[in-house]
Amino acid sequence: MPTKKNKYLGLKSTDSLDSPEKFILDAIKHPPPNTNDCASFSPPERTSIRPRTSQPDFGNVIIDYVPSKFIMESKSFKLFLFTFRNYGGFHEDCTMKIAKKIEKYIKPKWIRVCTFWNPRGGIPIDIFYQSGKQPEGIHIESTNINPYTGR
Repeated sequence: MPTKKNKYLGLKSTDSLDSPEKFILDAIKHPPPNTNDCASFSPPERTSIRPRTSQPDFGNVIIDYVPSKFIMESKSFKLFLFTFRNYGGFHEDCTMKIAKKIEKYIKPKWIRVCTFWNPRGGIPIDIFYQSGKQPEGIHIESTNINPYTGR
């Protein structure tokens, strides 16, 4: 379901980016076809809204995927993450929305989405999704995120 034209590349206004459900993620043809490489995205801070209290939640996300025919356009992905700023969702919901959106539009051979959330009520929550067995013969970096132990 990749788009033929990049919808967000060159976009000046982000007014229409209000919902992760409605967002269309831009896909670009994988430049070196028929190769096995791993793309890694690790935006250092993302936000969403707590579904019950409407207070902000902060966390990190790490996405690793092995492309098939398409790769994810980075500006489109950044704008997709912006749509969560006013989205009231539990951590699990936000993590799965990210994973499923990438699977829908990029159709990777394999994907891992890890979200590391700052403590809520004193408890940090980390969510992990993986689309199957990690492929062999491809270097996939460790997340290098230590469990939260306080500051």
